[in-house]
Amino acid sequence: MSNLSSIVLKNNRKVAPNFSCDFCSNLNCLIKKNLDNLTSLSFVDDKKTIRCKKGQQFIIEGAPVNGLFFILKGVVKVFRTGINGREQIVRFAKEGEIIGHRGFGTEEYYTIGAIALQDAVLCYFSKDDLQQALLENPKFAYDMMLFYANELNKSESKVKSISQMTVRERVIDTLLFVYRKFGELRGFLNLPLSRKEYADYAGTTEEQVIRIFSLLKKEGLITARGKKIGIPDLQNLKNEISEHHFYLDS
Repeated sequence: MSNLSSIVLKNNRKVAPNFSCDFCSNLNCLIKKNLDNLTSLSFVDDKKTIRCKKGQQFIIEGAPVNGLFFILKGVVKVFRTGINGREQIVRFAKEGEIIGHRGFGTEEYYTIGAIALQDAVLCYFSKDDLQQALLENPKFAYDMMLFYANELNKSESKVKSISQMTVRERVIDTLLFVYRKFGELRGFLNLPLSRKEYADYAGTTEEQVIRIFSLLKKEGLITARGKKIGIPDLQNLKNEISEHHFYLDS
């Protein structure tokens, strides 16, 4: 527990009874996928299961890297602080995904922060245990390598979109990203975000997002009810950025 104290911000965090990886439903989780290939399950048995309330920060920028978080339940935003303290959202993550991997390896400190957007349950594996497991299990190490390669591709694609898209196109691209990753629920995107969060992900300002949403509503490309955003005709919205080869899933 001492290792966790430098990572999790809130003092009232709850460390829940460990959930068995054998019964986990996150089939795309790297740990779950490799359970049958692991030579030892001791590091799995030693994991910590942590409950985070909505809005709770569980990784602080600059905190020592002691391990990785795998999301068992909930949605998390990963961000870093830029010039003048402005927040830039790096990614959104959901069940089965890894948080804190950018600091795993040579980095000694987290270069990102992470906050739960919904009540979340996180599986925490210590850095030392994971490194030992990777050394002992080639298939696990290979899958981890592929994961990092995929994350690098996503990061490069986002840099390209920010550099080549207009502000309007970046906002539309963000809407389509949320649709692809989280889907819809009752006609609205299944991840209610504030206008500021849309702006922080798209690399623009909250005022610009409000203005562009207003225009998109007038053009019939989106609907809105508070924080909820709907896409009445997906293809029409895709057509807005078709020249940028809309195909990414991230």
